[in-house]
Amino acid sequence: MRKLFLACLLAMQLTSEPASAQDIDWRADARTLYGELISMRTAAGQNQGARIAEHLAARFRAGGFAAEDVRVTPYDDTAMLTVRYRGAAGSALRPVLLLAHLDIVDALASDWSLEPFTLTERDGYFYGRGVYDNKIGVLALTMNFLRLRAEGFTPNRDLIIVFTGDEETNGRGAQIAARDYANAEYALNSDSGGGAFATDGRALGFALQTSEKTYATFTLTARNRGGHSSQPRADNAINELSAALTRIAAHRFSPRLSDTTRAYFEHQAIGAPAPLARALRRFARNPRDRAAADLIERDPGFIGATRTTCVATRLAAGHADNALPQTAVATVNCRIFPGVSIEETRAELARVAGDAAIVVELRPDFTPASDPSPLREDVIAAYRNSIHARFPNVDIIPSMSVGATDGAFLRAAGVPVYGVQGAWLVSPDDDRAHGRDERIPVESAFFEIDHWRAMLLELFSAR
Repeated sequence: MRKLFLACLLAMQLTSEPASAQDIDWRADARTLYGELISMRTAAGQNQGARIAEHLAARFRAGGFAAEDVRVTPYDDTAMLTVRYRGAAGSALRPVLLLAHLDIVDALASDWSLEPFTLTERDGYFYGRGVYDNKIGVLALTMNFLRLRAEGFTPNRDLIIVFTGDEETNGRGAQIAARDYANAEYALNSDSGGGAFATDGRALGFALQTSEKTYATFTLTARNRGGHSSQPRADNAINELSAALTRIAAHRFSPRLSDTTRAYFEHQAIGAPAPLARALRRFARNPRDRAAADLIERDPGFIGATRTTCVATRLAAGHADNALPQTAVATVNCRIFPGVSIEETRAELARVAGDAAIVVELRPDFTPASDPSPLREDVIAAYRNSIHARFPNVDIIPSMSVGATDGAFLRAAGVPVYGVQGAWLVSPDDDRAHGRDERIPVESAFFEIDHWRAMLLELFSAR
């Protein structure tokens, strides 16, 4: 069924207006660059961040961008690339940022059926680590800047590409961008949004991301004076920590609702099974309806959509097999609903742990809390128009990411961010980002490039 669906999509493409010679050359150039990007193993610890940034910087300079507008910023063991596309002289409009990330989650060749760092085209798909997350975004923005520049396009304001080198790890690049470009009017993020289809070809909609949860990790530490294992006592660091984790596992944070999630739930209620549809509508009307929120989150597709979640992910305890533990430490990862502070979440964890002797501390690797970005009609319209040019009447759905991207740091700095990826997957179950044999439909990849062109022209052409 998936092959039939891909064949239908390809037929749609082939029966559309023939591409010009210039377009064919441009597509070939894009494919070449895509292969170059995938070949660079830009995972943490591989020291490829500066290499890929410099490689792209050379392309931008060769494409006519002034040297002072193309900047590679090394930091930690990676680098960030920023490219400024100068707008109309005298424009009073504030700049807009265009986001993607150069880094990937690593892949082992032994885990894949294909070489992960070679772009492979097979059966209508591109395979390779990063083809979807997020080198397709890097490719789309790069090719559009180069093509628009060659065509003589002048935007109505400065547009600034920000390609970070550590989105998959600690997000320092996004923090630098949030500091350097806090005056931006808003940002468009290629690392979120996008569409999906059911296996029968039915469109499930395209998501426009306007908010995301805060990523925060806490350590829970229980300490004890220890002793010999032949003389066990009631006070035991491992037992006390285990009891606290059991209470945390059973805890449900208060449900919450935003304009984004309300719109999302109302849309998802259409066509959902009757009990779930009723719960979605009830919760969209009344965010205090805890029973409706609990019913929604029983569905695997909605876990984390109504509230903050925290889960134990690592444990370390004791120092010898024959000694009572002196220290037991648990790592608890939380995804915090927009508008809820990190400290509020830490305090609730401590309360639920129920043991004043257990110390709950925030680890330094977190994204700052931020409110949802306001729904901008111009961005929504440009996104809808581009998607509908290929898929007429498909639903556009405001969404909240339960994960986190670079956009979280910019939102926290006061810059609204909109996830406007146009790429699509044949099925939600086919999302292989971070996993084995990552892939994207070939036509989805090329549509992502067309999609960004349409959005940039609609939003930033001189009126």
